[in-house]
Amino acid sequence: MHPIAFLFFPFFGFGTVLYFLPTIIAAFKSKRDTLSIFLLNFFLGWTMIGWLIALIWSAKSDAPVVRYY
Repeated sequence: MHPIAFLFFPFFGFGTVLYFLPTIIAAFKSKRDTLSIFLLNFFLGWTMIGWLIALIWSAKSDAPVVRYY
């Protein structure tokens, strides 16, 4: 095996996990807006502003649902 292959997975694997960190956090917290956070992260995460907004959104607590009968 080529020595560069040992660097390929850690570099791109950790980068991918870091890039999708807001989505991972939202999934673990079972947020209602996980799909929206994923889409924001996927399409605008590369801008760093989009990634930061997705990270803040995923870390925020969901407001409780109020049902009126």
